[in-house]
Amino acid sequence: MNNALRAMTVVLVLTLSACLTNEVQVAEIKTFPTDNMDAIITRSDVSIDKEISSNGKSSVKMIANSPTTFKLFETGPIDIDNARLIYKAKVRTDNVQGQTFLEMWCSFPGKGEFFSRGLQNPMSGTNGWTSVETPFFLKKGEKPDNVKLNVVVDGTGTVWIDDIKLMKGPLQ
Repeated sequence: MNNALRAMTVVLVLTLSACLTNEVQVAEIKTFPTDNMDAIITRSDVSIDKEISSNGKSSVKMIANSPTTFKLFETGPIDIDNARLIYKAKVRTDNVQGQTFLEMWCSFPGKGEFFSRGLQNPMSGTNGWTSVETPFFLKKGEKPDNVKLNVVVDGTGTVWIDDIKLMKGPLQ
């Protein structure tokens, strides 16, 4: 029994250590404001909601009356390659018929645009604040000259987004 307990303790310590190592390796590149419409691209059916927020301040509220892609932010050039680019946010939904998910487009000079969609964790129905993310894997030498951050509603309903970040992590 004592050996089994020691073995479980070692496994737990190694697991926690691995988790902490991954946490340290992920770094924030940029946060995006949810308290004003200045940088938000799509203006139709989008507003700032000062009543509903994950952090008690404000969020971006989007109302989809049909399938819609809400274009939120663009970054311009990002000097990052050989890494995992992560679009991370907190999302809340109300009566979403269909699915909603994060979408990130990366543009590369001379190659075009490529996307990553958060289809591994789409949301539908009514949900409280949920942390969601979608990664884009950048190979060595692949430096995007622009990154677009969107929310896709493949149906109808209301979606709020808050705590929007672009992160950099290892490729793993």
